[in-house]
Amino acid sequence: MREQTVDVAVIGAGTAGLNARRAAEKAGAHAVAIDSGPLGTTCARVGCMPSKLLIAAAEAAHAVREARQFGVHAGEPRVVASEVMGRVRRERDRFVGFLLDEAQGLAERGLLIHGRARFEGPNVLVVGDDLRVTARRAIVVAVGSAPRPPPILSRLESPRVIDSDKVFELDAFPERVLVIGAGPIGVELGQALARLGARVTVACADNKVAGIRDPSVLAAAKSALAREMTLHTRTKLETAENRPDGVWVRFSGDDGEVFEGTWPLILAATGRAPRLAALELERAGVKLDDKGKPRDFDPATLQCGELPLFIAGDAAGHRPLLHEAIDDGQIAGRNAAAFPEARPGERRVPLSIVFTDPQVAAIGRRFDSLDLSTCAIGQVDFADQGRARVMAKNHGMLRVYGSRATGALIGAELVAPAGEHLAHLLAWAIQTGLTVEQALRLPFYHPVVEEGLRTALLDLRSQLSVRSGP
Repeated sequence: MREQTVDVAVIGAGTAGLNARRAAEKAGAHAVAIDSGPLGTTCARVGCMPSKLLIAAAEAAHAVREARQFGVHAGEPRVVASEVMGRVRRERDRFVGFLLDEAQGLAERGLLIHGRARFEGPNVLVVGDDLRVTARRAIVVAVGSAPRPPPILSRLESPRVIDSDKVFELDAFPERVLVIGAGPIGVELGQALARLGARVTVACADNKVAGIRDPSVLAAAKSALAREMTLHTRTKLETAENRPDGVWVRFSGDDGEVFEGTWPLILAATGRAPRLAALELERAGVKLDDKGKPRDFDPATLQCGELPLFIAGDAAGHRPLLHEAIDDGQIAGRNAAAFPEARPGERRVPLSIVFTDPQVAAIGRRFDSLDLSTCAIGQVDFADQGRARVMAKNHGMLRVYGSRATGALIGAELVAPAGEHLAHLLAWAIQTGLTVEQALRLPFYHPVVEEGLRTALLDLRSQLSVRSGP
């Protein structure tokens, strides 16, 4: 078997892995990445970018339909699935191409090894059948994640059941689609398919729509999304079977309701799981829980116990978002190069965005982490917000959380038009430590959607002025 020794070995050449290798190299280590392919990051291949391309097409079709309310009559749009998906795939491949060029450059310099890696010891990897890689300092695991369909559906092995990775290979849009899972992926893709002409039903068991935790925001989101899709948010998948005309499924609700039907296409959007199983982490001394995840993992340093082993990005399952994967990679790469020293990385204010219409976002502290005796909540309903009504996008709710002790903004959840922009303003305000008073002294133009944020801040200020407790 061939032998290779490096300072740092990174398993995975996705967003977290490439950033980890780069950070380790910047810290003075000889670092290589190892990946079995396909190369080109989850975000570019099957995540952020192709989904937004599909959503952009759906928004175009929706705009044509909605034009009549402004007195502009364009008729029903003719959606040509092959053209829609052709553009999705062309642009996706363009984004992936940039990453493949980077990977090719690394391979030519001997910094990217193609092959499947598994642990032989804490510092030793076997790649394929003929290469052993020893890391003098540490190893970073950045193998990403994979869709996690329900076992009931996986057992069918039906081409009519697809996951979110396969949706971008569709060449036609079926008349009806069942989406199982109402998380960010499920509602984004479900609404896009609905706007492209499918009748979409979304089902989940936990009443968690788009990851929303604030009950008022959740109610507003369900109301908005139900205008375009049928939602069953407290139903459990009980059984499924292949039939000549599709897949028959039956659900039972927590209220005793049962619904069933046959769908020509089912999209399983029940989340993603870290790709850890094939790494044989036990050989590195990692103790795993019953879900196959490391028991002793520090999300601040990304280290597994005291081992020379760090886990970054979606593989860690901590904050599975691209900007967090970048930070993870940098933290893990620096710590791997400096091992045995491992320092907590600097973190940004948590920020997540779901690209439905209206958009959903969560910033900073979440509703379920609040102590309502020490904080207050301000809100705005976008039903009567000026610019939202002008655009006929007057649906949604923004709730902003503030500390009674300091007056500082600490978090927010929202479903709102232009939510991605409101979310960034709030993330910047929270990270810089702005108080409600300081935020209200900033400029707000008229008429803009951001005036809705001003309304919520004014409401929050009035709530903070009310004393808590006896």
